[in-house]
Order: sequence, then structure tokens, then C-alpha cells
Amino acid sequence: MMRWLTALNYLPVVGENKSINKDMNGKNIIASTYVNANEKNLNAINPATGLAIEGDFFKANESLVNDALASATEAFQLYRSINKDLKAAFLNAVADEIAAITEELVKRAAEESGLPLPRLQGEVGRTTGQLRLFANLVAEGSWVNAIIETAQPDRQPLPKSDIRRMMIPIGPVVVFGASNFPLAFSVAGGDTASALASGCPVVVKAHPAHYGTSALVGEAIKKAVEKTNMPNGIFSMLYDDGYEIGAALVKHPLTKAVTFTGSFKGGMALVKLADERENPIPVFAEMGSINPVIFLPDALTNKAEELAKKYAASISLGAGQFCTNPGLMLAIESPSLTTFKKSLADAIAAVPSATMLTNGIADNYNRLATEVINNDKASILGISNLTDKDLKNQSKAIVAEISATEFIENPEFREEIFGPYSLLVVAKDLSELESAISSLGGQLTATLMADKEELKNYISLLNKLTDKTGRIILNGVPTGVEVCASMQHGGPFPATNDSRFTSVGSTAIYRFVRPLAYQDWQQDLLPDELKDGNPLNIFRTVNQKLTKADE
Repeated sequence: MMRWLTALNYLPVVGENKSINKDMNGKNIIASTYVNANEKNLNAINPATGLAIEGDFFKANESLVNDALASATEAFQLYRSINKDLKAAFLNAVADEIAAITEELVKRAAEESGLPLPRLQGEVGRTTGQLRLFANLVAEGSWVNAIIETAQPDRQPLPKSDIRRMMIPIGPVVVFGASNFPLAFSVAGGDTASALASGCPVVVKAHPAHYGTSALVGEAIKKAVEKTNMPNGIFSMLYDDGYEIGAALVKHPLTKAVTFTGSFKGGMALVKLADERENPIPVFAEMGSINPVIFLPDALTNKAEELAKKYAASISLGAGQFCTNPGLMLAIESPSLTTFKKSLADAIAAVPSATMLTNGIADNYNRLATEVINNDKASILGISNLTDKDLKNQSKAIVAEISATEFIENPEFREEIFGPYSLLVVAKDLSELESAISSLGGQLTATLMADKEELKNYISLLNKLTDKTGRIILNGVPTGVEVCASMQHGGPFPATNDSRFTSVGSTAIYRFVRPLAYQDWQQDLLPDELKDGNPLNIFRTVNQKLTKADE
């Protein structure tokens, strides 16, 4: 397991706009091989300076899309059946190759994202850690959920067949890199790791903000494929500066699933493309969340100032560019809430500006934040007074305030503002607080700040929250994700388009598999996972009993 993103304040890296890796290969990768493309050259931009960073990258075309998916489909027939220990060795080799280039990888990612070095060093750890997590899952083997019901030929009135079921991979997966996680949700991030672990080849569309970072990680995966003798077609990576290549990948008839982390508009566009295919495919889209935090009265009475400082840090962490940023706070009016508001305003005023990931993200944040500031239904509770005027794409931390009545009546205040922003909703009483919660859409997280003894008085509120979210937190902050088997990072629509799955943790593997039952098959033709004698020594459910016994 890995806990990450615990430090709250780092300084960004600016410096010269030169990567330390001058020999970076900017070609597209098809079937683990560099290929030429006769399209336009692309360059990454340092968001803190607005200047191009060293390195030329080459826009893909539809021919490369066809080649990537044809190679992936061919490789799938081999890769799906490769021994689990060999798959695990490959995933560990990818982790090793990434770890070996940590210094240059972190340096390049900092230049391209404006994120600080310590944050990115932690993200390298998460990236390699989740690769090893899936390697261990695959090596152990029980994740396939093998279920065996043995035959009962003498059963009356009808005999019972021998039926054996397990999960099998579905085929080539298209992965879209995320803007806010240039490593952990990008070329070798959680989507890629879980798809490869399941037995599915991967075609990555590199995020246009991270060309160089993607190139370095793509090279690492390429080397791991070669060193472990995996089928070359299990990995391809394409560059683009718009939507053309992404759309072609989703619509391609050989694509079997798609993953995406980003905006609601972007996610739903991909869902629409996938649904319009002759053979629709699943899109697993994480599309944002405002992650409500409810401050119960006793918690505010006992530690209003402490909570204010804690949440000022959480709101502004990483320039607020997290899918779990606490974009909404709710509480019942009281003297302790007044104390909380003053402390929060003071803490937000002291937050320095931060570089946002791209010029487009910064422009969108500033536009939406300005709309709130100018809206007479809300008021500004606190705003950062510290702006670095020497850097571009700077964001100011902002907390606004609105009454529960106005919040319920005006749905625009329930939309995500991606950045260091949060809205405090003040209710007159518990009934109004519950009504505000009922007005919310689906969320990735919901948090309760409460004293232990008062929770029993808010069961109805707690039930409303559980209906709205994929993860409910007690007395913590949402800006931190544990990468482990029990994590649920996904929630009801519109946080994600399918709340049954997670994109973080080992159970993310189940997005890329489907069940297959074998009825009355002879032993030598069955997969090892389903054979008598349990040759892989995995946990299986045999005649309704979970066991490793040699039935």
C-alpha cells in the first residue's frame, strides 16, 4: 500500500527551459518500436514561463492508429495466455526502468507541469508502487475469481453439468493520459498498469502537456517489453495536439475499452463516441467532483481554528488541481462557524499563488472564479494576497460563501471549479443542510468532520452522503489516495460514468475483464486456473466454498 501527497507546501521548479535529456526520442511508438510520422512537429510548453521546452515530438496520424491497434490485437492472442509469473516480471521490469530514470523524469515533468519536485518524486513512487502492486496481484493469481461447480450426473430430476467460470481479458485498451498526474495517471499510470495486468495490450494517447515526460516513460516500457520478451504489440503510444487521434482511437473497431481522467465535457464526448460505434464499448471516465465536506457542530465548537488551517492547506494543495479537491464545504450557522470562517479567510489570504498545469486550465479557473466573485448570490470569504508576478498561469486561492437556500436554487454553484477554490454553504438548520446535500450529484468523496459522540445524531445525513459518493471519509481531508485493494476511486454520475468500478487500487483490474464459463470441458483443455488439482495454487470457489484445496 502507498499513502502519498501528504506534504502541503512545495516550491515549483522554474529555471531554464532545457531538459537534461537531450537525446529524448520524440517519435511515436508502435508495437514497442519507434516509427516515423510525416505530420507536424510538436513542442511542450513550460506553464510557468510560457516558453517551449527542448525536444521535438511528432503528431500521429490515422495510419499509425490502425497499425497500433492491429499490432495490439495480434499481440493479445499471445499475451492473454502468458504465464502469470512472466506477466508479473514484466510489470516489475517497467517499474524498475522508471525508477532508474527518476531524476531526469522528475526534472522533465516539473518543467512541463509546473508541479514541484517533491510532489513529482512522490508520484514516481506511486507509479512504480502500483505497477508492483499489480505484479503481486497477478503473481498470486486468485484475482481471476475462479468458480467451479462440479458435475452431479445422478441429480434428479435432471443431471447437473460441470461448469467452471473465471475472468478473462477483453482486448486492446486505449488509455488517455491525465493533465494533473503526468506520471501516476499517464503512460505507465494506474490505467495502463491495471490493463496490462489483466492481459490486455495498451495504446496510450500521450497528454499534449506532457510530451517529454511521456517519451521518457514510453521508452521505459519499451525497454521492459524487450528485456522480458513480451509480445511487442502490447504497447504503443501516440502524440497529438488536439482531438483527432483520440477520436480515431475510440472509434476504431479493434479497441475494446477506453479509460479517461479529466473534465465532464471530455469524458462524455468519449462516452458518446463509444456508444455510437457499431459495437459499443465501455468507457471508464472519471470526470470530476466537488467532494463535499460537512462540518458538524461539535467538531467546529472544539477545533474551529485547527480545521480552518487544515482545510486551507487541502484546498490549495497542488494549486487545487486534484479530482479530490474539497470544492464544497457545508455547515450550520453558529458562533463556532463564525470563528472557523475568520480563521479560514486568514489562512487562505496567506496562500501563495501557484502555477497551473496549462494555460487553458489557468484561463478556465480564472474565468470561473471571476464569475463567482461577481455573482451577487455569493460573497468572497477569503482570497490569496500573494501573487508571483514573475511567473505565468498563476492561480489565487479563493473561498466563497453562499446560503444553503441560494445554493439549492442555483445549480451553477454545484459545478466543479478546477483549481484552489472552495465554496462554503451555510445552512440555518439540519433540515436545510440535508436539503443541500440532497441537491448534489455523484461525488468521488464525501467527508464528515465530527466528534465521535455526535455522529449518532446524524444518521439520516450520513445515509444521504453514502448515496452520493464512492468514498466517505471521517475527520480527514480528501486530497490523498491510498493505493490498495480496498480503495474505491469512483462514484455515482457525474463523478464517473460507471460507479461500479475504481480507477485506483488493485480492483481496477476488473474494468478490463469479463466472465467466461466452461461447461463440460475435459481437463486438459481447461485453463490452469480451472483444472482439477489447482495447479496454480490459487483461491477458488469450489462447490460454494472458498478454498485452495485440490478439488
